[in-house]
Amino acid sequence: MASRLGTQLGEWQATGGVAQALADRIRMLLLDGRITVGERLPSERALAAELGRSRATVARAYELLEAAGYAERVHGSGTRAALPAQRLPRAAAVDGDVIDLTIASVGSAPGMHAATVRALDRLAPLLGTPGYSLQGLPELRERIAARYRERGLPTDPEQIIVTSGAMHALAIVLAALGERGRPAVVEQPTFAHAMEALRRTGHRLLPTPVTPEGWDSAHLVDTIRQQRPALAYLVADFHNPTGATMPELERARVAAVARSVGTVLVVDETCAELDIDRGWTPRPFAAHGPAVLIGSMSKIAWGGLRIGWIRASREHVDRMLSVRPSLDLGTAVLEQCIAIELHDDMEGLLSHARRRLRIGRAAVADGLATHLPEVAMPAVPGGLAAWVDLGGPWSTSLSLAARDRGLLLPPGPRFSASGVLDRYARIPMTWEPELTAAAMARLGAAWRALRAGERSRHERLHDAAVV
Repeated sequence: MASRLGTQLGEWQATGGVAQALADRIRMLLLDGRITVGERLPSERALAAELGRSRATVARAYELLEAAGYAERVHGSGTRAALPAQRLPRAAAVDGDVIDLTIASVGSAPGMHAATVRALDRLAPLLGTPGYSLQGLPELRERIAARYRERGLPTDPEQIIVTSGAMHALAIVLAALGERGRPAVVEQPTFAHAMEALRRTGHRLLPTPVTPEGWDSAHLVDTIRQQRPALAYLVADFHNPTGATMPELERARVAAVARSVGTVLVVDETCAELDIDRGWTPRPFAAHGPAVLIGSMSKIAWGGLRIGWIRASREHVDRMLSVRPSLDLGTAVLEQCIAIELHDDMEGLLSHARRRLRIGRAAVADGLATHLPEVAMPAVPGGLAAWVDLGGPWSTSLSLAARDRGLLLPPGPRFSASGVLDRYARIPMTWEPELTAAAMARLGAAWRALRAGERSRHERLHDAAVV
């Protein structure tokens, strides 16, 4: 059985000294969060057998990690991942603050302040109540349900649960419908925090590939049919991070197969209405068969407004409401009142978000053409980010080089369930053009240094520690 480390190593291959290359790869997995500090690594014998290498090679790799402070070896308890005593250095700021491209979220909509002021009048009559509701304010649930009806999916307010953001919604879904020890299908790549939530609740991840061109629908359907997973987590509209949209016929096929084997489809719709120029609008996934839908205001209005929701069958809603008190007792009432006000101008919100994304997409494309001319800008009809093919397995190394220049860029494998995709990088399209231009200039400097063979500061620190 493959170990977690063996899986995360993915397509690792030695290009020089095998032990040094293996140590470097494990260290990079630790630095970008795919291996956690304190995590127990496989035994030398087990990892050697898994990788098809000699035990001496693995032992030497572990020795190199220990010498540099990236591993602790205790007799009788194995080898555990660690950080050196000085800990991971912060990203070096260049001409000011660090630019954080790990976040892909738009700034607040123009009407946010006014909606907050108006919401105070809605809040006043509620001050004499307990102040929370497991399911959410009826007015907000009706507005969310109405939006689904406008998109072609008949929905009753009783099918809606208001949550404190999309991740909170996923936590409720997993608490009610997840099955510890059972497999769960995830796209590869996908939203990293969703994978973490599935792992934390005891699910074994089964990846299915997605590219900017779309899904391998045969692979997805066969995986569901043969593995009979408890859940399948999908992002069918403006997929995060590739930007792809699943056609309606594929949705219908996936929904039919999932229903036949009892798999619960959990469809993340947080990007569903972030259309720039797709040219067509599919109905929500649940229009084709049973599916639990997750939505959020954060990508439309503001990341700081922690309002999300779940749309599901009444049976599933009842199950989720029964477990929710073990997580929380309801979503903040003031934020719900603000969301009600914002829903009354949903078209205005969407129009603003689309303009921002169109400008952001152009800024990323200009930055690539100027600073990384060897890297092509993919077609991105909507969504939050560009999923860029670097042309080789350089994403992790580029991420480390970018950190030296005050730029935080998550490597491609961060969005993978199996440690692969090191030839890709996710570049958000959500920042202001001036900030994106500065970020792309720093990324270009990191790219040129990487291509010239320069080693990152983390690599130099590692080398110095070994010596």
